[in-house]
Amino acid sequence: MTRETKLTRRETLLKLIAGGGALSLAGCGLDARSPAALAVLEKAETLTRLAQRALLAPREALAREYRPQDISSYFRPNGSTAPDDADYQDAAANGFADWRLEVGGLVDNPLKLSLADLRAFAPRTQITRHDCVEGWSCIAQWKGARLASVLAAARPKPAARFIALFCADTLEQSLDGNGRYYETIDLVDAAHPQTILAYEMNGAPLPVEHGAPLRLRVERQLGYKMAKYVMRIEAIDGFAALGRGRGGFWEDRGYEWYAGI
Repeated sequence: MTRETKLTRRETLLKLIAGGGALSLAGCGLDARSPAALAVLEKAETLTRLAQRALLAPREALAREYRPQDISSYFRPNGSTAPDDADYQDAAANGFADWRLEVGGLVDNPLKLSLADLRAFAPRTQITRHDCVEGWSCIAQWKGARLASVLAAARPKPAARFIALFCADTLEQSLDGNGRYYETIDLVDAAHPQTILAYEMNGAPLPVEHGAPLRLRVERQLGYKMAKYVMRIEAIDGFAALGRGRGGFWEDRGYEWYAGI
């Protein structure tokens, strides 16, 4: 892509954001709780995501990586710290020896991977900062298999547009049955070199409070995107049918789907 093409795309995005017109709820008199208003907000969020990627950094840009001496002496756990799911507890009691990560959905080669299988992929180790939406940050070293490598082995179909991660922890007993944690990212973030399925933290097996046996690290986004206790991964063409249709546990409760930093 030429510099002129990039500038044209950026100028177009800026004009759309600045103009607001069709995206202004007040201007079009929509009830903010109505399906029409939600559709408008979804379009605005997509535009914001595209603008951020176009204006701030190329898609392949790396998050900052730190030195070993920068690692936080205490890394605050986020979300669940000990899932009470029976299958998870059985797996944990056995040291996750019989645990398997299922990889399926829109793929040509479904997989069931043990921790040993995941360790057989070329590992990536990175020291990065975890930024929580609540305002705190911690730095840790993570080691794991690149998500892109795992997906390459599963061979996603052309229709795949997102990756869904389904987890073992239930954060709330909701009446609609959507209290189990899940998260989705698009294929751009799935392919990022720092997006890994981490099985080690600070040189040791991932602790339970931090998501053992496997958690997602997607370093260009906020902490709530870093799904813990990952049990299953699916390549999907959309997430409207998952949970409450917003693309993640916290997104279903009002958080933005794209949490880029």
